[in-house]
Amino acid sequence: MATTTSLANAPDLSTDDYLVVGLATCFLKQDGEVHELKVIEPIPSAALETLLKGIETSYAVVYATTLGELLASETSQQPVEFPQEAQFCDNFTERAYAAARTYQTRQQAQSHIPLGTRRDDFNYSIERKRVLNQGRVVRKEDDIKQHEYTHKVL
Repeated sequence: MATTTSLANAPDLSTDDYLVVGLATCFLKQDGEVHELKVIEPIPSAALETLLKGIETSYAVVYATTLGELLASETSQQPVEFPQEAQFCDNFTERAYAAARTYQTRQQAQSHIPLGTRRDDFNYSIERKRVLNQGRVVRKEDDIKQHEYTHKVL
């Protein structure tokens, strides 16, 4: 029988806790050009259930695993099901902990993808590109004009 080990930074979680990670196709904008990259991200239970309903997604593949398989050592371990050029998202460990907690509270979500299996039959599309380093520029023209009495008591 395998022993369950709690995680140092998340005592409410153990290495046996269920987690789904996805391989997303994202883009970076550099020097006026857009470059494609593959990113490994934890998927919370609510997001997984949304994907299963057929919404468009940038996730090409998802894989059900445990926290221990991904975070057993000091560095995150990439699942062998994903390509070598894939990289982990920012704050992967913290996001993995948060996603694992969603599967603890919503146990029925674990039945969608059995542990140790992958699934790739989603509505995959990169028509609407997910640009990771895109900044938001707010201009004065974006302000909504209000009437002079908007903030007055009439």
